[in-house]
Amino acid sequence: MAAPVTLRPTEDEIIENFFAPLAGPAGLGLRDDAALLSVADDSELVMTTDVLTSGVHFFASDPPDAIARKALRVNLSDLAAKAAEPIGFLLGLALPGDWTAEWLDGFAKGLADDAACFACPLIGGDTVKSLGGLTLTITALGTVPKGKFIPRRGVEEGDVLYVTGTIGDAALGLRLRRGNGAERPWGQALSSPARDYLLMRYLLPLPRLGLRDGLRAHARAAMDVSDGLLGDLTQMLRLSGMTAELALTEIPLSKAARQALAQDPTLVEPMLTGGDDYEILCAVAPENEAGFKQEAAAGGLTVTPLARARRGEEKPLVKDAEGLPLAFSAASFRHF
Repeated sequence: MAAPVTLRPTEDEIIENFFAPLAGPAGLGLRDDAALLSVADDSELVMTTDVLTSGVHFFASDPPDAIARKALRVNLSDLAAKAAEPIGFLLGLALPGDWTAEWLDGFAKGLADDAACFACPLIGGDTVKSLGGLTLTITALGTVPKGKFIPRRGVEEGDVLYVTGTIGDAALGLRLRRGNGAERPWGQALSSPARDYLLMRYLLPLPRLGLRDGLRAHARAAMDVSDGLLGDLTQMLRLSGMTAELALTEIPLSKAARQALAQDPTLVEPMLTGGDDYEILCAVAPENEAGFKQEAAAGGLTVTPLARARRGEEKPLVKDAEGLPLAFSAASFRHF
């Protein structure tokens, strides 16, 4: 990585100094207007894109390396849910009026670290001026063997619905980040490690790429949980004419989230509907459960069964410890 430039570089200098060193072979040194990517004859190309804006997806005061890493990781999460192997990404960067070369250097270093960690090099993009806040668009590309793409639609009656990791951590981390958690009893009751854990879960999601083999071999449908478990589950089931009934006690929660929920039971709503979990939700036939769990463990992941799918047009239901249905003002995060 080139040394930070003290004055504001031109667009060509931005590309040359900050992003060309990140480029993979398909990026042609970022000296062309396009990338050139070879895909094996027995593979299919998977593409996904996400737009992240300051004040909506991250805080303007967040470290620039963390902003870059989150932008890439949320796209890698989409690829993970499709059982795809990352091969590269395109970056669209709209910089606000107050950007500095030092900020851009930190951003590029964070992007370089994750591009190397996840074997997903930069292959192209564009850099422009923004009249508002910082806006990032990443388009990530991946491949799957032909016929192994995992769609959202495909849940069958009796399928077991699984989710990776834990739910609700990022939503709690966002509340702490905004200050409306630490000021309340539940936030004050958290230990320092628990608080740090929740904050990090919001700042830096973990794309579950280790589930790739398990999904390819055993899943009928999958998606990542980005807008809230309840809302995303509703979307996936509705596409197949299915519904489900979940027990709150069976939803996987971290120790930190349990600490918070014990202090304030009303936190269950943002935890299930607030989004930014970036876990993988999938449907597995009962006869494939053992193999799926074995593959997940081999990939270093914990998976938890939530419910069984059944035919129905009604929205999925969540019941509390007493078996009573829970009501929520909204099932998921909404932009509009």
